[in-house]
Order: sequence, then C-alpha cells, then structure tokens
Amino acid sequence: MSDLLTLRELVVELPTPAGWVRPVNEVSLRIAEGEVVGLVGESGSGKTMMALAMMGLLPLGARVSGDARIEPGDRGSTTNLTRLSETEWRAVRGRDIAMVFQEPMTALNPVMRVGAQIEEAVRAHEPKLAGEEVRKRMLESLRRAAVPEPEVRAEQFPHQLSGGLRQRAMIAMALASGPRLLIADEPTTALDVTVQKQILDLLDRLRHELRLGLLFITHDLGVVAQVADRVAVMYAGRIVEEGPVADVLRAPRHPYTQGLLAASPTLERGKLAPIPGTVPQLTALPPGCAFEPRCAVRVGECVKRVPEMRDAGTEHGARCVLV
Repeated sequence: MSDLLTLRELVVELPTPAGWVRPVNEVSLRIAEGEVVGLVGESGSGKTMMALAMMGLLPLGARVSGDARIEPGDRGSTTNLTRLSETEWRAVRGRDIAMVFQEPMTALNPVMRVGAQIEEAVRAHEPKLAGEEVRKRMLESLRRAAVPEPEVRAEQFPHQLSGGLRQRAMIAMALASGPRLLIADEPTTALDVTVQKQILDLLDRLRHELRLGLLFITHDLGVVAQVADRVAVMYAGRIVEEGPVADVLRAPRHPYTQGLLAASPTLERGKLAPIPGTVPQLTALPPGCAFEPRCAVRVGECVKRVPEMRDAGTEHGARCVLV
C-alpha cells in the first residue's frame, strides 16, 4: 500500500503565560491508503492537538513546523499541510482530509437541520452543483453512513436524533466531499456498547469500500485491538511506541505501553494496576524521558536526554533506552 499521509518531525507550539509549550513534539507517522492507525494515550498526551494540526484547526497563535504531507491522488500534487494559508486550507479540509469529532452534539449546529448541514459541506467544495444534485449527494452520504430513513432524518435537528444517529450524521458529513483520509477522534465516546460496535463496524466497512486511510484516536486499547492495523502510543506530545497492533499489544516494549495494558480491564484479571503519578505539565517536562518520573524500571541514562526511537522488531519501534 502506498502512503497517503506522512508526518515528519511535526511540532505544534502554543503560547502560554509560562512561555511556549509543545503539545505535539517531533511526531513522525505514516498512514497508508486503506489502513487504520490507532493513536492511543492518556488525556493531555497530544492526540487531539495533533489531529487539529492535520485539519488546520489549531488555536489562534499556534506555530507549526515540520512536514505533514498528504497525497491527494488524481486531484493534484502532494500537499504540505504545514505550509497552507487559510484560503488553501478551505480547499483541502473536507475534500482531501476530514474529521469526525469527539462529541457530535457540540460539533453539529443545533439550529440547522441535519441534511442542510451535510449539504453545506458539499457546497463548500462544489459551489456550482445544482440544488437537486446537492440533495442527492447528501442523501447518498446518509445512506453510506447507514442512517435509516435518510429522507426523514435529513429534516430533523440534531437534538431529535439519538447519540448513535448523531455520530452517523457526523460520519456522513465527513464523507460528503469524498476525502481520502478520515480522522476519527474518539467516535464511540459516551455510546453504549451495542451502538459502539455498530459505529466501529461501519468505519471498518467504509475504509474497505472507499479505500480510506483512517486515523483512529482513542484511549481504549480494546477498540484499537479490534479496528487498527498499526498502533502509535503517545505520551507528553511524543510517540513513544509504534508498530503492528498485534506486536505492540502482545509484546509492548515501552514501559508506558506496558502500564496502559496493565491498567486496562480484562475478563481474566480482577485487579487493575494503575500507572503511578500523573502526566507532567508541558511547562515542566523532565530533561530526559518524559515518562521517567513514573517509570518503575528507569535507569540513570533516562534523565540525561530524550531517547531516540529504537528498533524493537519488524516495523516496531519504542522510544526507550532499555530496548
């Protein structure tokens, strides 16, 4: 499979009263056409900020450096997302890369009918389409997202839909303009387990049918095991382990990944083992490995410098001096 998205040393800096901080710090990642990459980590690790950088939706004043290149296929040449103006972003956002946000009730406009919001997404990239064709595209998107009775749902407001239907409407809106890369930011949060399974099955079907590259952001390692081909583990703005999902989850090499697995509930183990301590503040990162203060196997070298990503197997790497 050819790479669809390639991140190289991506850095996002935000201004704070204490100075500039890096919620995304020298991140390198690739996503191939038709591939699902799971991005996991605790709250505050930088997952959503990385996604917002890829969508051009960072807070005012943010600085971005490094490379984030997307291959648009037959639509043109390679695009470096870190070099786009806001006008250029409007042509890329939704067209080449789209995002399903974490909470559909706040992402959808509460005073617009669902169908009108999807039609707006279509018109943003194809303003010359006739009204009938725009409505046809909207209904096709709802059907593709497995929304029952799309003609009826299109005339409803977000508050009239269940949580699962709102999430399907968000997926329909994201797919309305035919993107090649989809970012799903914890799309099953607050959904019950049966609806969660339906949404995961839907995303899996769509990525096979449409050959979508999918970045699936979550804190649930069980979901990652179900949907992802590869997984990247993020901590304090850096990717600390990456590789095929079976290798990383069965034989994790970074102590943080091992801690996440030990803290995840399973049917076999009755007692959880939480990771001691908390994620460090970005304004007070330790000089070496960011996980060192919480690590049970730390050594003297851990405090000297930030570890490089080391080879831990076939296409498997970990940012740890013990590898």
